[in-house]
Amino acid sequence: MEVAKLTDVTRIYKIGEVETRALNGISLTIQDGEFTSLVGPSGSGKTTLLQLIGCLDQPTSGRVVIVGKETTNLSRNQRADLRKGTIGFVFQFFALIPTLTAYENVEMPLLLNGKSASERKQRVMELLEAVDMTDRAHHRPDQLSGGQQQRVAVARALAPAPKMILADEPTANLDTENGEQVMEIMKRLNKETDTTFVFATHDPRVIKYATRVVTLRDGVIEKD
Repeated sequence: MEVAKLTDVTRIYKIGEVETRALNGISLTIQDGEFTSLVGPSGSGKTTLLQLIGCLDQPTSGRVVIVGKETTNLSRNQRADLRKGTIGFVFQFFALIPTLTAYENVEMPLLLNGKSASERKQRVMELLEAVDMTDRAHHRPDQLSGGQQQRVAVARALAPAPKMILADEPTANLDTENGEQVMEIMKRLNKETDTTFVFATHDPRVIKYATRVVTLRDGVIEKD
């Protein structure tokens, strides 16, 4: 099954009279269960591509289809609805809510999706166990290391059982050991749950785990 299909996608940003062509005629298909890395130097277009796949942005031209749904002409609210049940995000700076515990951070998407208390508890504990964080369930982010915060972020992204997880530089703020641990966990979860993972990165620690590497340069796919 195709979870994402981009056809002849161009994205141009305009500031005043200056135009920047971030993507230039990209065509790419991501299949269910892939563990794919988008790589390239700064300015290559990998983050823009990830944002289009994640329905956070819209192309200037071309088609973007996510889990069979054309997203190009969807409103902001319609794109948000599509993301809610389909896509999970893992960010470079973890983006945990600082006043909530690890448990509460993972629980938040389930609350927003209207799950019952018993369903939330079962799902949160399953995920915290999956990322080896049950012993830190009631710690706030400022009581956790960077690696522990990123594990919680992975659990939170997986909470609503999305089709796809998108990660932008997920190991950039982690030391080597913690980066390796986070990647091992995500790789294992990819295999166990068949959830598609797509990363934007320039970190060799991430690239070596990928089963597919898509290299971008100057807004085009240089190698796949």
